[in-house]
Amino acid sequence: MALNYIWVAFFLIAFLIALFKLIFLGDTEIFKTIVEGLFDSSKTAVMDIALPLAGVMTFFLGLLNIGEKAGAINFLARIIGPFFNKLFPEVPKNHPANGQMIMNFSANMLGLDNAATPFGLKAMQSLQELNPQKDTASNAQIMFLVLHTSGLTIIPLSIMAQRAILGAQDPSDIFIPCLIGTYVATVFSMFIVALRQRINLFNGLVMGWLGGVTAFLAFALWYLSSLPKEEIEQISKVVGNVTLFVIIVAFLLGAMRKKVDIFDTFIEGAKGGFETSVRIIPYLVGMLVAISALRNSGAMAYVVDGMKYVIGLMGINTDFTDALPVALMRPLSGSASRALMIDAMKEFGPDSFVGRLSCIFQGAADTTFYIVALYFGSVGIKKTRYAIVAGLIADLAGVVAGIALGYFFFH
Repeated sequence: MALNYIWVAFFLIAFLIALFKLIFLGDTEIFKTIVEGLFDSSKTAVMDIALPLAGVMTFFLGLLNIGEKAGAINFLARIIGPFFNKLFPEVPKNHPANGQMIMNFSANMLGLDNAATPFGLKAMQSLQELNPQKDTASNAQIMFLVLHTSGLTIIPLSIMAQRAILGAQDPSDIFIPCLIGTYVATVFSMFIVALRQRINLFNGLVMGWLGGVTAFLAFALWYLSSLPKEEIEQISKVVGNVTLFVIIVAFLLGAMRKKVDIFDTFIEGAKGGFETSVRIIPYLVGMLVAISALRNSGAMAYVVDGMKYVIGLMGINTDFTDALPVALMRPLSGSASRALMIDAMKEFGPDSFVGRLSCIFQGAADTTFYIVALYFGSVGIKKTRYAIVAGLIADLAGVVAGIALGYFFFH
């Protein structure tokens, strides 16, 4: 029901604002802009997202099927199982979903978005098999989705590349703030959902894992921060792509060792790739079109101006408000928030406070509504329960952390 209200609200708000602009401001182009945006977004959802995803999904679902038959997914599940059993008590020990989820999280952390999506969709399908109410999101599915929407990424390579294109003196100077911001959002989202699901995370196992991950990230930060930007970018490219190819080769070698009929197994799993891509098209079109209407109506600009006015009345420094469009758009559309980030860097400069803060906002969260539509849509979930609210709270944590980090590092 929450998604119903949000979706309808996007259109109603866009209509009312456009009507106001037409009647009182004489903007005769506003409805034309919105309608053109509807068609463009519909095309983008199908031609630029769903269909390209079909090829990636076909390959990686076939590869995952090989990995399952080779025992690689179960191997990962046994390693991560003790920690995941605390976060996902509904998922049986050594269940393939555990391995699939860790593959998804690992690909996200390495910035391998194309690989992360098939792993995540497969994990959601496995969790759906355990779900007793097929049209309602289970606790495990909500925990997985909210952790995914927190967008934990070790190296924000695409953001650093864009900063380099726009002439930043040090494109990687936002690396540490982005990593800290997204890590705060991830840990915060974990505790928010655990509190709602009455999962006790204050035990030696969970604290040990979190402490270990925190120590690893701290060491990685310490090491990478001492390197020039060219080496950081080179390391991120090499580590990410080598890791992905090592996984592919490991799956194939494991399958050969177990004498699996590899190619037929690949074909068997790959058949679901195109079917999944087609199944998510209605959900993607519906969500992206609604977001486009809201954005093109100017609603986002009014929200930002209103927030700047209220914050100014409170006597708080308002320098950060010029970067807020990126933060507000990020949960709605990754491409739109990236465009806003680029606009901010062009207008204020890539090395300005607003330019850098826009990059931190882009790297500290993920596209919550898109992910909800994609992942829940792929398994036919209609009742999302508190997943959207929890995801948005995690995004808010990332924004607040981003503002604090921006002032600390750059203001």
